[in-house]
Amino acid sequence: MKLGKLSFDNGFIYAQDETGRTYKQSLLWYPALLSATDEQRQNYTVGFGGFHWRDLDEDISFESFTYEDAVPSTFQEFFLVHKEINVSEFAKRIGLNPTLMRNYINGFKKPSKIREQQIINAIHEIGKEYVSFCMA
Repeated sequence: MKLGKLSFDNGFIYAQDETGRTYKQSLLWYPALLSATDEQRQNYTVGFGGFHWRDLDEDISFESFTYEDAVPSTFQEFFLVHKEINVSEFAKRIGLNPTLMRNYINGFKKPSKIREQQIINAIHEIGKEYVSFCMA
């Protein structure tokens, strides 16, 4: 599949194929593009397999626009937005391999519903700890 014309809106990147069908992805997957100016976003080249932003050192494959997870899950979004959270230490806290946790966050692997709920519950527990610490 070859995509062309790109546009950006409300935290998403959109690409159109030759039939006019539009595909989208969350810019949370691409922090450099998320924080880029409109001018930087429009300064890309189209290659054999995707788009490249030389000034931003960012690449997006055509194939990635067809992935089911165009929008991060709740817990993925939390970690993509909160870069200050040490993912390795968080994973250790809940008894999870840090590499596996990073793979879950980046969409390379998909957690079971039970595991995803375990991660979300741990995020809530940390939030409660923060609140109780601030109230003390």
